[in-house]
Amino acid sequence: MNKLNVYLKKAYEEALKAYAKKEVPVGAVIVKEGKIIARAHNLRETKKNALAHAEIMCINKACKKLGSWRLDGCEMYVTLLPCQMCLGAIKQSRIQKVYYGATDSKKIEPDIAEENEICELMYSNECSKILKDFFQELRNK
Repeated sequence: MNKLNVYLKKAYEEALKAYAKKEVPVGAVIVKEGKIIARAHNLRETKKNALAHAEIMCINKACKKLGSWRLDGCEMYVTLLPCQMCLGAIKQSRIQKVYYGATDSKKIEPDIAEENEICELMYSNECSKILKDFFQELRNK
């Protein structure tokens, strides 16, 4: 498994934590200089907060870890293509690259500035499957 997919696998492990909490299973990690500095998963239901997306939670942790809102030189790995709110936070925090595992067919493709790169990774089968399984379980209740 290449380095990029190792980080996405760590984000997937976060998504599994969300799944266990009956949260939409999305996980994220932020990497700087080859080291994971923050990891998080969705907690909207748990925290009763619309802003508790995995990406936002992860950005908050990375900012605390680095003591700065500027996350220059950082990359984010997330199991699902970020929503517009999260993309805005990614841009504002100056994360330079975002790698994701799955897309949401209902989402509009992101319009992201040149300084950010968004790349899809090969780990997408697992990332897509956990989301499909989660929503299938909800429908079957």
